[in-house]
Amino acid sequence: MQLLYLRPSCNTNICSFSTQSKNVSSRRQNQVAQIPKEQQLNFLKTVAPPLMAAILAFSPLLHPPVSLGQTIDIQKGANLFRQACIGCHDSGGNIIQPGATLFLKDLQRNGNDTEEEIYRVTYFGKGRMPGFGQNCTPRGQCTFGPRLQEEDIKLLAAFVKLQADQGWPNVENSGD
Repeated sequence: MQLLYLRPSCNTNICSFSTQSKNVSSRRQNQVAQIPKEQQLNFLKTVAPPLMAAILAFSPLLHPPVSLGQTIDIQKGANLFRQACIGCHDSGGNIIQPGATLFLKDLQRNGNDTEEEIYRVTYFGKGRMPGFGQNCTPRGQCTFGPRLQEEDIKLLAAFVKLQADQGWPNVENSGD
């Protein structure tokens, strides 16, 4: 096999390139033949596992793209948040009780860092936060405003958890 390559040559301020050819195939075959089969096999054994792990980690089969249904659910959760929560929890904060924000560190500290706990607090209320569930009790703990359906509270809890995990990147206060 003939290989052409450019060889730079520079003298003070002038550079030029010259082409040269080399017979690579015979030299390459000699180099490969000099490596024992056992050493080649050991090399493959050490390289194969990390290579396969990298291939699997970046495989689209293991990380499917977000489905249209998931995107719609996130949008519904964002709209519900704008309607029912943003008055007190703008950008994940809390204007009533500063230690009870929707940021992950506060959710964890208060034991509300799972979707199930966020759902429970949203449905039944906790502390100064009123509950929004249809069957919220006791009466004084529940909102006097419109109640949310169970499915809506699930979407809202999923949205809040997603935003908390992402550090509340951006929730707009406009539009429905």
